[in-house]
Amino acid sequence: MLRLPWRAALLAAFLFVNASTVHAKPAHKQALADYFGPALDRRLVDCRTCHLPDKPGQEASSEKPHNSFGARLKVVRDELRKAGKPNDIAARLAAVADEDSDGDGVSNILELLSGHSPGDAADKPTPAEVARAREALTAFRRRQQEYAWRPFEPVSRPVPPSVKNASWVRNPIDAFVAAEHEKHGLKPRPEAPRHVLLRRVALDLTGLPPTRQELHAFLADSSPDAYEKAVNRLLDSPRYGERWGRHWMDVWRYSDWAGYGAEVRESKKHVWHWRDWIVEALNADKGYDRMVVEMLAGDELAPDDPATLRATGFLVRNWYLYNRNVWLDNAVEHTAKAFLGVTLNCARCHDHFFDAIGQQEYYAFRAFFETHDVRTDRTPGQPDVEKDGLPRAYDAHLASPTYLFVRGSEAEPDRSKVVVPAVPVLLRGAPVKVEAVALSATAISPGLKAFVQDEELSRRREAVAAARAALAKTPADAPATARLTAAEADLRAAEARIVADNARFGRGPGNADVLARVAGRAEREALLAAAEEKAVRAEAAAKAKGDPTVAAARKAVEAARLALAKDDATYTPLSPVYPKTSSGRRLALARWIADKSNPLTARVAMNQVWMRHFGRPLVPTVFDFGRNGQPPSHPALLDWLADEFMRRGWSMKEMHRLIVLSNAYRTDSTPDAASAAADPEDRWLWRVPPRRLEAESVRDAVLHVAGGLDATMGGPDLDYTLGLTSPRRSLYFRHAAEKQMEFLKIFDAASVTECYRRADSVIPQQALALANSTLVLSQARLLARGLTKEAPEPTAFVRAAFEQVLGRTPTPRETEECVDFLNQQASLLADRGKLSTYAPTGGSSVAPSADAPTRAREDLVQVLMNHNEFVTIR
Repeated sequence: MLRLPWRAALLAAFLFVNASTVHAKPAHKQALADYFGPALDRRLVDCRTCHLPDKPGQEASSEKPHNSFGARLKVVRDELRKAGKPNDIAARLAAVADEDSDGDGVSNILELLSGHSPGDAADKPTPAEVARAREALTAFRRRQQEYAWRPFEPVSRPVPPSVKNASWVRNPIDAFVAAEHEKHGLKPRPEAPRHVLLRRVALDLTGLPPTRQELHAFLADSSPDAYEKAVNRLLDSPRYGERWGRHWMDVWRYSDWAGYGAEVRESKKHVWHWRDWIVEALNADKGYDRMVVEMLAGDELAPDDPATLRATGFLVRNWYLYNRNVWLDNAVEHTAKAFLGVTLNCARCHDHFFDAIGQQEYYAFRAFFETHDVRTDRTPGQPDVEKDGLPRAYDAHLASPTYLFVRGSEAEPDRSKVVVPAVPVLLRGAPVKVEAVALSATAISPGLKAFVQDEELSRRREAVAAARAALAKTPADAPATARLTAAEADLRAAEARIVADNARFGRGPGNADVLARVAGRAEREALLAAAEEKAVRAEAAAKAKGDPTVAAARKAVEAARLALAKDDATYTPLSPVYPKTSSGRRLALARWIADKSNPLTARVAMNQVWMRHFGRPLVPTVFDFGRNGQPPSHPALLDWLADEFMRRGWSMKEMHRLIVLSNAYRTDSTPDAASAAADPEDRWLWRVPPRRLEAESVRDAVLHVAGGLDATMGGPDLDYTLGLTSPRRSLYFRHAAEKQMEFLKIFDAASVTECYRRADSVIPQQALALANSTLVLSQARLLARGLTKEAPEPTAFVRAAFEQVLGRTPTPRETEECVDFLNQQASLLADRGKLSTYAPTGGSSVAPSADAPTRAREDLVQVLMNHNEFVTIR
């Protein structure tokens, strides 16, 4: 009897299996998958590996009968339990591995490794498949002896291994790395030269190369802790928060507002407040766990603290004008990817193909976000939220249900069942308990804030004073008289609103309904006075120009008089009034993510940190730690880092310090022929691989080495078209869809759609940007002139230029060639009759020197800024 191809057999079986399949335990399937890892064909991660399919017409049941393999596992479970031994799936699989449950003459484990069912005698592997399975079994047994990578299980602290090269181990990181060196026969490179190490760590921690003064001070410090002191200085620098802020902005998909003119399509205006929160939180070394909670639920955690509310820019960034479902899908997808390293979005239309995450679980996760919305709160000193305001999340749709979308189509919601908030069973972690959050009066009605009331009254008092001043100058001026009346009425209305607002929320004495009526009447009186003032001015204009608007103005006055006759408690508060409670859903989710028992949060964060120190992550698929992702090169190291991270209070700075002080980080980046042949990709970290600077650091370094970088921190996003003329740090320029600085785009700036790991390109435009950019030309000229004053002698100038631009002294040959270049270039430039005029596009803000020797020095500095070392971390 010919065996059907597996896909055909699977389809045939599916046609006969009814809904009872969903009652199988996904934890058991996942345990089977975890035990075998990549050795197991994913087609066997299925209920039918242990259970019989339902017969046609058979009624669905929660208990599916076992096949012979499943039955044997059940018996072994009872035997192990009775003996007081571990009886989980892994223990049971190990116990029956060499048995032949279905009696077909092939052991259970060989059948599984060959992709066949050990519970179906008719599904027998061929001899060739058995032979291949024996080879796979050898590799599987070897992997079993290694550290098991189980990303969906709680982090367990591994013991750093003992290694022969113990003298190389500065901290536990080195022990894990050295163990791989010894296993693969690799010899680590020696420690990098001191000038290389200083430049490496300065660029890593601050994004800026060291100055000559910093280089000289470091090289002159012979104390044993000289490097450690330099690391501490860099971590204490405010530039650290800017450098690592940009890294985390990549992960968290930072985007300024996108749109055209007044229309905003994605993100929100003034989301730069979130960017400033990120930088400040990192500089203050706020715990990563706290950062996660504030970003997802700052409005529920601290509803009256604007400094915390800024963090919810993480959710504001997902705002999308045209479709709320797109907005919520982004919130689900990128919360899962950024914090959990899980592609939960793959389960939006169907059960996840690779991980044990059902479609229902996707919508249960979405339910955490279903109720939220975005608003822009007023900030002190600016009443117009279009000019400035605080965009933040809040719960606006408390009654909105979550429905599963059939096949992911929003046009087909399954309204038969409301999906409640829950996290995927696969991820386990701490229990999730949702509790509604009662909000304060000022969170519900921002107009109750003292600064809002003070500013509103102040503005109206100024209007009254201005009207009185105008009236004093023109006593017979009727419009001025009307203007004063209108201004005074508006002031009375504002005072009445404030009293009524406070009474409404129990913040002042008096009957709220009575005060609301007073406020309503005062507001209508103000509207009437304003209408009369407008009518008087229209009449005055009509006498001079024959203005036809008088009738309309008088009609508005009559309408205001009629409104004044009403007696009700309707008035306009100083601000919108929002719901009195928040669902507490996002706060519950955030606390679950940030809990130490969550298996993924610390692992994912440490993988991102490691990647930015070494140029490559431990887990290559930085946003997918699931079965479709790639396993880590050093799983025990990653788990140790995750555990250490949590032990150290989720401190980023502590982990940076630990990593950059390790020997693994300090190794030279130069190649070694033997190691390169054995490990050409440097997977086992026998050296620190050289890597190109990120786009922002390339631009910032140009300004920094020339002394022209503006150190001003924070504030509104700058026009992206000013990148070649403004000296501000690249972090602060507008970065959004179709609003990105061209210089940064050329050097692979972050995609605003998704950038969990940047891609590096090598294209001609990069060299052209450094060679012809007006920014580089201007800064090279300024630096050359400054260095000439410090080092007028050619050899000294060359040395100073190398130290300032490349962070090292030149070799004797480089010095000789550069001095020759200065002489030859000065000679060429001296004969102006042989020169042709060249004006780069846009022109440079700094004209070239008219002095030939100085201009030659400008050209040399420009060449050094185009040197490969200038844009490389070695």
